Amino acid sequence: MSEGQASSNSPGEGPRVDRGSDRRRRATRRFSLYSVWGGRRRGGRRGEEQRGVFVDVYSTRLWLVVMWVVLMNIADSFFTLVHLQNGGVEANPMAQALLATGREGFVFWKCGLIGLALVVLTVHKNFPMARLGLWVSAGAYTLLLVYHLALFFF
Repeated sequence: MSEGQASSNSPGEGPRVDRGSDRRRRATRRFSLYSVWGGRRRGGRRGEEQRGVFVDVYSTRLWLVVMWVVLMNIADSFFTLVHLQNGGVEANPMAQALLATGREGFVFWKCGLIGLALVVLTVHKNFPMARLGLWVSAGAYTLLLVYHLALFFF
């Protein structure tokens, strides 16, 4: 019989359609178009599979945390440049190195590096260290925003 043609498994069963190779023979990809447009899996298939699995649907709560970190990163870049323009100094040696690329380069590289880290953490959201990384970065950026705002008043 040719591929796609119906065949019978046993006398009591109906026809079976051969649909090609089994997709489960390949490892699940970490990045998929379904992550953005219409994925189906929010968690593992079995109860014990909730940790350490890749899925293609992310919760609203996760997207809110990621967007919070993105916004706080942009605010940090803005306030850093404002404080430097007013005579402040950069205490972070990594940011100081990025500042050597100029204002546009600083913002581009800072947002790009943090964005890349957020993509990795989001894809690995079912791994405990990635969840910890997301929440620690959200908390750290929140404290950093408070620090920047305090610099204006004190």
